Amino acid sequence: MSVRLHYHEAGTGNAETLVMLHGGGPGASALSNFRANIPVFAKSFRVLAVDMPGYGQSDKPAEHDQYFSFASRALKDLLDSLEVEQAHILGNSLGGGTAVRFALDNGKRAGRLVLMGPGGLSLNVFSPDPTEGVRKLSAFARTPTREKIEEFLRIMVFDQSLITEELIDERFEAARQPESLRAMAALGKSFSGPDFEQGMLWREAYRLRQRVLLVWGREDRVNPLDGALLATKLIPRAQLHVFGGCGHWAQLEKFDEFNRLALDFLTEA
Repeated sequence: MSVRLHYHEAGTGNAETLVMLHGGGPGASALSNFRANIPVFAKSFRVLAVDMPGYGQSDKPAEHDQYFSFASRALKDLLDSLEVEQAHILGNSLGGGTAVRFALDNGKRAGRLVLMGPGGLSLNVFSPDPTEGVRKLSAFARTPTREKIEEFLRIMVFDQSLITEELIDERFEAARQPESLRAMAALGKSFSGPDFEQGMLWREAYRLRQRVLLVWGREDRVNPLDGALLATKLIPRAQLHVFGGCGHWAQLEKFDEFNRLALDFLTEA
């Protein structure tokens, strides 16, 4: 299946490429997750902030195979079309899982990985499944109301002031569209389909040869902190940084510290 991905480009074409992949909440997009971060990283990289399949201005298919594999192939096609041989990838949640699948399937085409509360790679050792975040996401999928999306957004962050009326309206307007709801249903279905094991990335984490920076919020209620333990143990070149007073959106809640941490990791020799 060929999928058209929309992306926002910033920075210089002569620099190394950094792909940004956003999370999978209702109404998410590259700009929704990374609008403020893009100019910071564009000073050092050619930034491609991608709307994931099913989100933003990208195609929204109503049926596909396991999402991480599906989105990874779409990313490969995009990089092929742009003649990008290798890219570092910064991914949040669903985007983090897609980054891992891309790295597993495409070897040297993936450079360093910055993964913030990545889906599929985290395995909850102590926290219950499904997590609070997944339950809120499912509740919106069943009853897509503004109230439900606000409940979901509020458990994404520790700092509640980040959830403004404008953000709620923006996300709800994008999420309530019929094609967005169909794409959300297809995404959910793909994690229980016949190839669901492709989403259990923690089983393959030992194969990652890239340098990996795992970033977690101590108060993450979507992919809780204990989910980082197995990944940190299994990935040969992994390091873990935990932000206190932080939920699932480290790139926003710990904006300056996150930017410094990720840039140092991506640029150090």
